[in-house]
Amino acid sequence: MYFLNVENIRIINFRNYQSIGLKLNKNINIFIGNNAQGKTNLMEAIYMCSFGKSFRTNRDKEIINIHKDQAYVGANINIGQRKKLIEIKMERNKAKRIRVNKSELDSYKELYSGLSVVIFTPEDLKIVKEGPRERRGLLNRGIEQIRPVYNHNMSEYRKILYQRNNLLKSNRFKKDISSLLDVFDIQIAKIGTSIILERSRYLSILNNIVNDIHRQITKESEDLQLRYITNVKILEDRGEMERLYLKSLKNNIDRDLEYGTTEIGPHRDDISMTINHKDVRVYGSQGQQRTVVLSIVLSEVRLLKNEKGMYPVLILDDVFSELDDERKRYLTNFFKDIQTFITTTDYNDLKFMDNFKKDIFYIENGKLRTRNN
Repeated sequence: MYFLNVENIRIINFRNYQSIGLKLNKNINIFIGNNAQGKTNLMEAIYMCSFGKSFRTNRDKEIINIHKDQAYVGANINIGQRKKLIEIKMERNKAKRIRVNKSELDSYKELYSGLSVVIFTPEDLKIVKEGPRERRGLLNRGIEQIRPVYNHNMSEYRKILYQRNNLLKSNRFKKDISSLLDVFDIQIAKIGTSIILERSRYLSILNNIVNDIHRQITKESEDLQLRYITNVKILEDRGEMERLYLKSLKNNIDRDLEYGTTEIGPHRDDISMTINHKDVRVYGSQGQQRTVVLSIVLSEVRLLKNEKGMYPVLILDDVFSELDDERKRYLTNFFKDIQTFITTTDYNDLKFMDNFKKDIFYIENGKLRTRNN
């Protein structure tokens, strides 16, 4: 089996870091420090080398050190028997530039670095606690790592949806604009069908894995089920599915005109999450909700390994703080053979990793010192 890992990373003027270069352990990398010292900032830099964007903000200028006008992230990654250099340069008044092996991309959306990353952060509890957008984001991040065309389809879908909604808003009091909408509707039905089918497939596979992992974590006491919710009927016959999708758009035109927005399509999708047939959002305790997110993250790791033949890099930002010893032991056994980046404020969180190959980095005010194990 091929092995995926980040060999080293260099960052300049990135948030509270001025200039650091790190050679990374191909197994476990642990970053210890108090809150607000820069641990998550470093995880953000690693993540950007996979996705070309932050998991914390859509505004690149927020990433640049407040005293500087530009920032840089560069990483050498090992993808089985291939190596790549990923470089990202951000400037306050210019578009971000991304290079792969010195060749510049037109957009971060073109980035397919080969660096698969799965991440857990405390913010991921929003997947359970908040609205459908968070859960759609879960689907999007997972699918685009195994189906690069999915990211292109999502981009095209958003553009067409934006145009259709603008047309609806500008013609709210006109009842007969179907001919104007036809061009948009045909495109939406075609691309939307592709997105829905990809999501349905992905969640079906993920659900089988997550159920198994969650049962192991909870010692067979909880049955976790994820179910895809969409307002477009899913059919085996793709052509028939597109036809019915198009029909639904036309049948809903009066409502769309009333609200000035498109009510049918994957931008309305959601995921139902139940434990023992009860809605996790409504009936799940804080501990159960956190364990659900952890189960999903670990399931994404296993799914990516099954799909791509290599384990992804795993980022665990403050994952241990609310886990009991049993869950900590399960988690550490899970990732012991995967390149993993861990942040923590408590040295005691390392007690289950005594025999692991690891490097430990201590962070204070954007400065690092290292202890090798």
